[in-house]
Amino acid sequence: MKTRRQFLKNSLIVTAGFTGFGILSNNIIASCSSRKNDNGLFSKGFGELVNDPKGIFDLPKGFTYKIITKQGQKMSDGLISPGANDAMATFPLDKDRIYIVRNHELSYTHTNIGAFGNKNKNLKLGKPEYFNDYNKGKGPSIGGTTTIIYNQTTQEVEKEYMSLFGTERNCAGGSTPWGTWITCEESNLKRSINHGYCFEVNPNEEMKVSEPKPIVGMGRFMHEAIAVDPRTGIVYLTEDKGDGLIYRYIPNVKEKMHEGGRLQALAIKKDKFQDTRNWNKTRIKINEKLETYWIDLDDVHSPNDDLRKRGRKDGAAVFARGEGMWWGENEMYFCCTSGGKAQAGQIFRYVPDTNEAKGKNKEIGGTLELFIESKDKNQLDSCDNLTVTPWGDLMVCEDNAHPRLIGITKAGEIYKFAENIKYRSELTGVCFSPNGKTMFVNIQHAGLTLAITGPWASRS
Repeated sequence: MKTRRQFLKNSLIVTAGFTGFGILSNNIIASCSSRKNDNGLFSKGFGELVNDPKGIFDLPKGFTYKIITKQGQKMSDGLISPGANDAMATFPLDKDRIYIVRNHELSYTHTNIGAFGNKNKNLKLGKPEYFNDYNKGKGPSIGGTTTIIYNQTTQEVEKEYMSLFGTERNCAGGSTPWGTWITCEESNLKRSINHGYCFEVNPNEEMKVSEPKPIVGMGRFMHEAIAVDPRTGIVYLTEDKGDGLIYRYIPNVKEKMHEGGRLQALAIKKDKFQDTRNWNKTRIKINEKLETYWIDLDDVHSPNDDLRKRGRKDGAAVFARGEGMWWGENEMYFCCTSGGKAQAGQIFRYVPDTNEAKGKNKEIGGTLELFIESKDKNQLDSCDNLTVTPWGDLMVCEDNAHPRLIGITKAGEIYKFAENIKYRSELTGVCFSPNGKTMFVNIQHAGLTLAITGPWASRS
């Protein structure tokens, strides 16, 4: 009989590796959406989108969505389901049920959509010690995470509750191979305390609030997402700035983020001051494989918010708003929202060296590749959160007025999977359940979380 920890780790291997259905053949037929003329930009994917009779969310034939939570509804802990839903991940609970940990990109000013109701009228329901920044009760930070217990068999939410309080603008983050969620503050705000850190949330502590303890070794900057190499425990991080860096955190003790570690920035051997953004000049070509190395960073608390500037001065590469990041099969993908000449977005692939983080030479790096660069906003516009699917494709959220979910095969072929029709809101938090049967996504500004089911296996 498996222990709970064994079950958790084995299930997370499926979530992180995503090799369950095999990889689609490269022979895909060009197709157009039922809603827009795509001018031949898209491959078939799951087929044409079907108009949603509710006018909310278009999906291919055979797929359905269900709104499982709504901003403003009462949760199991007596608080209100917050708005500004952002990045998410799933974790196994038992054969039917899973945990979903969900970020909320809320600042202390967003009291109209926070967990405590308008103007924080129910603030007394949250103990001051729960908060990272209580600010003496005068405009406390109200970002954080909620945890959902979802039954895939009944397709019902059994519980929903706050699992982290008092942080700022929890935008993205990432799951870990040891079964936790690392949530990141996209903030450099200075209040009663400084913001701009990462926090760890344990989804297995049901109806409990995680300690709001910043992982100080991961640095203070405009954090976006993280991804963890399960082989080494190295954490890779993105930064949502137009001149942001890509970081890695080598923990002193694997799986123990608070025990300290080494923060570094990615650099490219080809050009010490490499600009990957391709805004005015094509410096990096599609599928060009670039050797990298890593630069040590000091003063990672960065009181002057200049960590990226100091890193670049020492030779780090600069990226155009690093956002979503996800670990695949021995490789890591990340989005740069405004990269490329059209500033419509780039997706990079990083393959660590097999000796990375081994021995004394901690500077050794892997191979960086520009996987996708959108030349037309009709093809891919403002890529943000992303995940690796159970069959090996990427599924990418767009951040624009009427965004879509865009699929990308390992061969770089692009297809549309879904489109947000009703709400002028970005899509966020795309992820799959550990068994690959359900995909979850948020319509952020509407405060909706959707569960999507259908013939996923048709991609094999």
